[in-house]
Amino acid sequence: MLDPNTLPPWQLTALVFAVAFLYSSVGFGGASGYLAAMSLFALSTQFMAGTALTLNILVASIAFLAYARAGHFSPRLLGPFLLTSVPAAFLGGYLRVDEEIYRMLLYTALAYVGVRLLFFQSLGRAEGSRAKALPWPLVLVSGGIIGLVSGMVGLGGGIFLSPLVILAGWGTPKEAAATSAGFIVVNSVSGVLGRILGGNFVFGLMGAALLPVGLVGALAGSRLGARYLSGQALRRLLGGILLLAVARFWLGYLGVW
Repeated sequence: MLDPNTLPPWQLTALVFAVAFLYSSVGFGGASGYLAAMSLFALSTQFMAGTALTLNILVASIAFLAYARAGHFSPRLLGPFLLTSVPAAFLGGYLRVDEEIYRMLLYTALAYVGVRLLFFQSLGRAEGSRAKALPWPLVLVSGGIIGLVSGMVGLGGGIFLSPLVILAGWGTPKEAAATSAGFIVVNSVSGVLGRILGGNFVFGLMGAALLPVGLVGALAGSRLGARYLSGQALRRLLGGILLLAVARFWLGYLGVW
């Protein structure tokens, strides 16, 4: 197993840069991509989850600032979800999950993300139309579930929250992106704190070396994505890559690959 106190292999460095570039270009933090990339190497699940959450904080913060400056952030939309997601993400990070169960949870989540990116487009409330009122019971329950799963697996949760906000008509796609970015940052911080206090946080030299790589990829991707790249094409590309990683895991688990 690779020692997290060593420098990352160049292949992992290249993958992290590509993930940060591609995900930031379509407004995501990229935790699912980082986890898929790190799963190709002999790394502990604690290192994978802790590093993905830390990279998520960095990349999603850049996306959140960009959307907030453009006037798409709505505290009314983000605040209610955080009431239950933050403590749930902390609990999820605090819990020590068996490695086999962790990997099954991870690849189930990645399968959902891959299918959504590949086959579903962002539909919902149009710009300028009236937003629907937030049903508090549903918001609190969904925030708690998303936070718990995200903290356990090492995701920020935005990939689950964004389609919910859009399809329910609670916000426009841009408002959903801003909300998801803020959600990712806050819940990733909560998940990291939970892991630190629960003794599940592993980062080391390798994680520290990947941070500037993710930063450069996010800055480049967010700028190019806003101006030149096709969001729909990139979403399908990301979805296809994630589903290939999921297929590789399950075929290996079943002894086929």
